[in-house]
Amino acid sequence: MNPPLPAAVFKAYDIRGTVPGQINDSFAHRLGLALAALARREGVRSLAIGYDGRLSSRGLAHAVKTGLHAGGINTVDLGLAHTPLVYYAAHRDGSGSGVAITGSHNPPDYNGFKMMMAGRTLHGEDIQALRRAMEDIEAPAGTRPGLSIATELIDPYIREIAGHVRLARPMRIAIDCGNGVGGVAAARLFRALGCTVDELYCDVDGLFPNHHPDPADPANLRALIAHLRQTDCELGLAFDGDADRLGVVTRSGQIVWPDRQMILFARDILQRQPGAAVIFDVKCSRHLGRAVKDAGGTPLMSQTGHSLIKARLAETGAPLAGEMSGHIFFKERWYGFDDGLYAGARLLEILSRSDDPSQVLESLPQGISTPELKLPMAEGEPHAFIGRLQAEGRFPAATGLITIDGVRAEYPDGFGLARASNTTPVVVLRFEGDTPEALARIQDEFRAAIAVLLPGRALPF
Repeated sequence: MNPPLPAAVFKAYDIRGTVPGQINDSFAHRLGLALAALARREGVRSLAIGYDGRLSSRGLAHAVKTGLHAGGINTVDLGLAHTPLVYYAAHRDGSGSGVAITGSHNPPDYNGFKMMMAGRTLHGEDIQALRRAMEDIEAPAGTRPGLSIATELIDPYIREIAGHVRLARPMRIAIDCGNGVGGVAAARLFRALGCTVDELYCDVDGLFPNHHPDPADPANLRALIAHLRQTDCELGLAFDGDADRLGVVTRSGQIVWPDRQMILFARDILQRQPGAAVIFDVKCSRHLGRAVKDAGGTPLMSQTGHSLIKARLAETGAPLAGEMSGHIFFKERWYGFDDGLYAGARLLEILSRSDDPSQVLESLPQGISTPELKLPMAEGEPHAFIGRLQAEGRFPAATGLITIDGVRAEYPDGFGLARASNTTPVVVLRFEGDTPEALARIQDEFRAAIAVLLPGRALPF
């Protein structure tokens, strides 16, 4: 009899939890067996395996591989690798299948698994099906064990990007990997593009001794901002713990959030693909949709979630998609998966055409906006609360409500958003206004709507 599984680790987009309390080698082995059974049904013969720099990652990767091998499936062993390299391997070998062992931007005692099978990212019901399969799984009798093939793909990955991303001139940049696994490839890639690179915290260290590897939090960009002010670097790029997300800082210290980055990418791509769709999530600025329209494209708003965005990308054939969190997906000239390093390369390609990249970035349209604000709740509460807010919430000044993912209230001069996170037990809020007065008024309306349902609750705004 297998020990019970912690249901809380089976998230909407991946599997993630604490080590060893929730996730350990036994858990990983059972996951490998369940993935092997799924691979056999899908006609997949091998999976790419890579792991991040967390102290537990190498052991968990080995345990997943033993489960896959016991289930008769071969593995392509990438070793220490950023998550996009696992996606790259899955596309390159034609299997469309792989597992990245990573805790992404979570604290050091977390780890998890991001998974692809037969060309699709496993999410939602796929992950719940794995949970059910893992409950009583055993190695199939009489199965020929799979084999492991060690493969070095960082050099081919860099060569392929450098082969089609061309900078108009050399640039000097600073990069901050936050001691995450992006450090294995980031500096090498940008030097291959012709950049002079100042490295901050690019040595891989699973304890993250310098700062948390999450560029969505302004506190984690302080060192990069200070470095830019002290040097003649033109730009700063930051990456999260597994390097599938990008953060950008200008020379003056302005943080260019991903929805503004997307404006630049959309304008560039729509010159070559006029009329094409550009996908973005509900957390993004109104200015992004307007910019897409102004550039001759079709804006498509989506639910938040990198797996959901990838699925929408495949459905629509859009050349570009992105999330406020920093996941950006290029289908034009690339494979359509989220890759912070590749997004950084495409950004430099555009900015290298200017003598003042920071000015180009700082001139992008923007409102007065908040970062993502988080209202903590107990496990299971956020979705129930958002359901009530959708049904009972009152936003009398709003010109429209979008409820594809939470409640996004649109106003003539801004927007407000409340949605349930699919990864942690919080309600995520974000606000934007054309003026400080508009921002305050929109926040007041949300504060009043929430207070009716959660009287007395302290709010993060």
